[in-house]
Amino acid sequence: MRYALIMAGGSGTRLWPVSRRDRPKQLVPLVRGRSLLDFAVERAATVVGAQRTAICASAAYLDQIRAAAPQTPDDLLLGEPEGRDTLNAIGLAAAVLARRDPDAAFCVLTADHLIEPVDRFCACVERGFALVEADADRLVTFSVRPTHPATGFGYVELGAPIEPGAEPRAFEVIRFVEKPDRATAERYLASGAFGWNSGMFVWRADTFLRAMERFAPQSRAGLDEIAGVWDGPARHETLARVFPTLPKISVDYAIMEPAGAPGSGFRVCAVEMDLTWRDVGSWPSLAQTIEPDARGNRASGATVVAQECDDCLFFSDDPGHTIAAIGLAGLVVVRTKDATLVMPAAEAERLKALHADLPESLR
Repeated sequence: MRYALIMAGGSGTRLWPVSRRDRPKQLVPLVRGRSLLDFAVERAATVVGAQRTAICASAAYLDQIRAAAPQTPDDLLLGEPEGRDTLNAIGLAAAVLARRDPDAAFCVLTADHLIEPVDRFCACVERGFALVEADADRLVTFSVRPTHPATGFGYVELGAPIEPGAEPRAFEVIRFVEKPDRATAERYLASGAFGWNSGMFVWRADTFLRAMERFAPQSRAGLDEIAGVWDGPARHETLARVFPTLPKISVDYAIMEPAGAPGSGFRVCAVEMDLTWRDVGSWPSLAQTIEPDARGNRASGATVVAQECDDCLFFSDDPGHTIAAIGLAGLVVVRTKDATLVMPAAEAERLKALHADLPESLR
């Protein structure tokens, strides 16, 4: 049977002051009055149904996630005692699903992206499921067709096509590459052989566990112990004791890269996604989800009175608040009840460092 796993971790420090430790970005109504988790749950439900959608997040956020996604079964809410990177989050889901359904296949989706149109996205995920159902040794990722030479994403180099002529297109994967510099990204774009690494996947649960047994045996053993008591009274104690001891490593490093090597026993493939894919992880990226005025200014959640302003973002979590501005250009202005952020959009990457200097009460 088909399932979905939504990865809803992350603290969202680059969307401070709206995203906070006790209410991270995926739970905040940032886009068109809806949270990113809400969009993700809707996408997953369209593909596999709400009753077969799991959500993995920090245990500290589970009550908020229950309220935001009440249709998600409680035994499919996977609360991490602490973050141990994507390998262990995905591995936990694989171990739990494999015990309840030996034929389980699941897609791994994200809760910090805006993906449109949804019907095209669903067709890509459907193709991914079909690939792993046809060949249990396949590990499928999704490669977003690039529209510009982005330096903020990893890339996937695509090889021979699988079933030429079939849509959406699928390929064997040659390699995964880290975030490139500008010149390298331009070469990737011009070649037509590279796509953005979406961080989304499809595989059979037992295949993923088999890959963990080979490439990450310590994590596999710990997750098997947790899954073995998942439906009993020892779940929380075992999870709290074992999960923090697992090696902290990403699924790309731990599984996808070694699985793509010759003789690994696995076939790493990619389905190409030709759609709009926005990583909503910073204020400039969020701005791209808001319709601009004639001068490139974008506003959300506040009344804005602006004179001689260009290419600015104005955001407030209080719809009754008014932001007035004169003669600004390229700035981000964000207002909450206890903090206000003003910065050049071009300096947005520095917000993570600023966040570390804030008092604990404002993080």
